[in-house]
This record gives sequence, structure tokens and C-alpha cells, in this order.
Amino acid sequence: MPTSTATAAWEGGLRTGRGQFAAGSGAFSGGYTFQTRFEGAAGTSPEELIAAAHASCYSMALSAGLEKAGTPSTKIDTTAHVTMDGGAIAKIRLVTRGTVPGLDAAGFAAAAEEARKNCPVSRALAAVPTIELDAALA
Repeated sequence: MPTSTATAAWEGGLRTGRGQFAAGSGAFSGGYTFQTRFEGAAGTSPEELIAAAHASCYSMALSAGLEKAGTPSTKIDTTAHVTMDGGAIAKIRLVTRGTVPGLDAAGFAAAAEEARKNCPVSRALAAVPTIELDAALA
């Protein structure tokens, strides 16, 4: 089984320091600070990386479920919104739109909910108090 890696380093104090992260594959890297994480300053944060991981994993899980059910999608678009509150991830909202020939809205909603419960990143984030889903056909 493949193992994914990433590295991160932090220099300085919490409010005045700076961090740098990199994917083990070299596909992406970036910097982050207290301000980008907690004050909405321009830049990235660990939560943005979680959002990217969740949106991409969820899209793949939904696509796989639809294909397994005999109604393959032609496109799945997902945006994950990760909300911090009091130093913890309080909520994740997944907004997904799918193009699935031959599937009605109820069928898509059921497949979307199944993917929300079972995608590996959703399962890893099970401690998040609220994971909302807004799913509709495109």
C-alpha cells in the first residue's frame, strides 16, 4: 500500500513565527503563519490543505460509488469549506455538483451521502462535530 508523506517546519513563536510545508512528491509546497491560519490573512493554512484533501477524496469516492452502481458520472465538482472555531475545526461543508447521465436528483443525493460517510478523508475527520453536505446534479 502506498504511503503519502509531507513535511512541515515552524520557526519562531506562535504569533510571529513562520511555517513551511511540502508534499513528499514535490507537487506542492507553501508557507503559513498565525495570521493566515487564524486571522484570514492572504496565504494558506493547514485547514486549507485539509479542505483540498477532503474535496479531492470525496469527489473520487462519489465517482467510484456512482460507477459501481452502474451510473458513472462524467464530472464531479466539490468544494470543501473548513471552519475553525476556538482553535479547533468546528465544521466542514462539502458542496458538490455532478453530471451523471441517467440519474435523478434523489439517486444522486443518496450516492453523495454514502460518499460523505465513507470516503477515507471523511472517516479520518470523524471527530469534526459537523460535516454538512450540499449535493445536486449540475
